[in-house]
Amino acid sequence: MEKKLKFSEYLTITSMLFGLFFGAGNLIFPVSMGQLAGQNMWQAVLGFLVTGVGLPLLGVAALGISRCNGLAELSARVGKRYGVFFTCSLYLTIGPFFAIPRCATVSYTVGVEPMLGGSPLYLALFSGAFFLAVLFFSLRPSGILTWVGKVLNPIFLVSLGILVVRALLSPMGEISAVEPTGAYTDTAFFTGFLEGYNTLDALAGLAFGIIVVNVIRDLGVTKPEAVAGSTVRAGVFSCLLMGVIYVATTVVGTQSRGLFPASANGGEALTLIADHYFGKVGGLILAVTVTFACLKTAVGLITSCAETFVGMFPKGPGYKAWAVMFSVVALLIANLGLNAIISYSLPVLMFLYPLAITLIFLSLCDRFFGEDRRVYASVTVFTLIPAALDFLKTLPEPVRAGLGLDAFIASSGRALPLFDLGLGWICPALLGLVVGLALHWTRKTA
Repeated sequence: MEKKLKFSEYLTITSMLFGLFFGAGNLIFPVSMGQLAGQNMWQAVLGFLVTGVGLPLLGVAALGISRCNGLAELSARVGKRYGVFFTCSLYLTIGPFFAIPRCATVSYTVGVEPMLGGSPLYLALFSGAFFLAVLFFSLRPSGILTWVGKVLNPIFLVSLGILVVRALLSPMGEISAVEPTGAYTDTAFFTGFLEGYNTLDALAGLAFGIIVVNVIRDLGVTKPEAVAGSTVRAGVFSCLLMGVIYVATTVVGTQSRGLFPASANGGEALTLIADHYFGKVGGLILAVTVTFACLKTAVGLITSCAETFVGMFPKGPGYKAWAVMFSVVALLIANLGLNAIISYSLPVLMFLYPLAITLIFLSLCDRFFGEDRRVYASVTVFTLIPAALDFLKTLPEPVRAGLGLDAFIASSGRALPLFDLGLGWICPALLGLVVGLALHWTRKTA
């Protein structure tokens, strides 16, 4: 008889998945968005929830429903070489090149720097200790359910709850009194939609889905349909929890404008909010909240990246070697500083997100076209070009100017609907879908 997961097991898996998803970036971006969106906060947060909650859920569901053994197998439906390229690009982005170093630098910038002051030496010492802790947990991947689901995540939720509940009970101002600024004035929904890219969670959903599948299998669920159903349910529960926290932190950020001007980033805003409500103790609460948020996410990312590269390159280094290698690379990049990491991660996200979104939706709907590779390939090829343009468009200004790209980007963008909103890939992707389906039905009727 097929085993069914108990409620307590679902609760632990949900906690683990939420813990893997929810890092400090998931805290600082909604708070900053709330400050800037003002009275248009609800439109902005709705767009943010689409990319920050809906897409991660669909990513987890895609891995569970597809019954693929990880992202490499799923993306290989486009083509084997593309599968290797996309999988490596995605894991390196959410891994040692951007997301993992950001975990350390955000922890330091938000939780430690306000108390000790900024210093390259302090950052080096903190990031060294941070990655030693990450490596300790990551070298024990079989215990990820316990470490993240039962230890790190509950500590994080308690410390975050203290800060957010206090702020909601004693708001600093009224949402309706805060004027929106910048792009949130006219295009709040689409700006919030793109802001959700910064969480990296849609990419992480494709990466973490296989972790959830493996944990469910380890708990005794073996039938593919049962594993898929359990994976989707765990994804729904964790994403609902994320959505509640996103809305709450966005509200807190907007209300903070009653006393403070908009901060340069969400980290500074959180520091001001914590200091307002709790004084010096607030800094300690924030340090604990942010550090544990980042620690648990970094553990999940190192574990997922190392396991994936072992599977993709079986003749290469073993799991421990990959984990150590990724931790060292992330440590070195973390010491470049938070601003440098964010500025160079945005173009990569603008390139990868359209490819991830189309892959997710195709994998969820491929029963309608029999997993025909031509449909996957057609949509992907049509999406690649505008995604590459978005990559060039969001490069740091000195880089764009040095390469003389501005005129080319402007002329190319005029031919793409929604390009100014950062969504120029949508129409080409739909055109690619039409072409792919036409090829599929032509072959079917031939």
